[in-house]
Amino acid sequence: MGFGGISIWQLLIILVVVLLIFGSGKLKSLGSDLGSSIKGFKKAVKEDESKKEED
Repeated sequence: MGFGGISIWQLLIILVVVLLIFGSGKLKSLGSDLGSSIKGFKKAVKEDESKKEED
């Protein structure tokens, strides 16, 4: 049994279907966009916490 009742084979089939639909180039850009969004969010949270500490 895998993650929440999904086996590893089902995850692999989903991955193959997603690759066929979007292509590897689109997924690469999507991953980098998601990473930069998370990085920006973390930076904003740190800045907000440092402003609260100053007050």
